[in-house]
Amino acid sequence: MKPMKKKNDPKALAAQYVKLVEWSDEDRCFIGSAPPLVGQSCHGDTEEEVLRQLRDIVEDVIRMKLGHGDPLPARSAGKEYSGKFVLRLDPNLHRLLSLRAEAAGESLNNFVVKKLQTV
Repeated sequence: MKPMKKKNDPKALAAQYVKLVEWSDEDRCFIGSAPPLVGQSCHGDTEEEVLRQLRDIVEDVIRMKLGHGDPLPARSAGKEYSGKFVLRLDPNLHRLLSLRAEAAGESLNNFVVKKLQTV
């Protein structure tokens, strides 16, 4: 029988957050972050090295937050997305995007999605 994990076990809680390891051309190394807990907080020559550092950092941040009685942000691992979000923008930009979409023979939604995919 497996031992029960405590509700506030930092290692178990850390597993509930996505950890991002990305290559930085500017820094010429891998950089790690775990939004919304920590921004870019570690770097290294390999993805594995950065991921190990990042796991420790996330656990430490959770330990500190729990120790201070601070709430943890909503977990990011396993989160499902609807594919919809509301975007507020300047009316002039809205008009410009609509006109460009129309000129391209596309719906505004498809036009913007294609633009966003190039980011």
